[in-house]
Amino acid sequence: MTNHEASVSRANEADLDGILELQAANQTERGGSLAASLPRSRVAAMMQEMPMIVARRGERITGFLMTTTREMNADLPIVQAMFTAYDGTPNAYVYGPICVGEEERGKGLAQTMFADLRRLEPGREGILFIRKDNEPSLRAHLKMGMKEVAFFVFNGFEYAVFSYIG
Repeated sequence: MTNHEASVSRANEADLDGILELQAANQTERGGSLAASLPRSRVAAMMQEMPMIVARRGERITGFLMTTTREMNADLPIVQAMFTAYDGTPNAYVYGPICVGEEERGKGLAQTMFADLRRLEPGREGILFIRKDNEPSLRAHLKMGMKEVAFFVFNGFEYAVFSYIG
């Protein structure tokens, strides 16, 4: 692999710093669209429970796709609101957040990370939510073949619930 190619694979502990840096750079207060900032301990625990996919260019993390179990998110009110709007299958998992660094957008990395996740979790339902005013994300997820199945309102914002089978 050269520094000119992006590669996608399952994340490991050595990727934590890069994931956290990319997460911090894409928070809403910095112009990004990530609404939550997950602490290192939670990201590490998520990585142990479910596949977390990363995109790399050389040694740098340029994208990530997080997944978690339904149980692991029981303490998050917004995820509870999503599952109230759409319960899904018993073994459904939570997809997201997904983040692609600004310089890498539009190159198909989100789709490539999603394809890798589907390969790792065949036959399982993934459920996610997207703010209704996040047009680029809504378009990208529809393009990946996900279906809008419900919506909910949380803290004054409307969210679409999407589902897919891996």
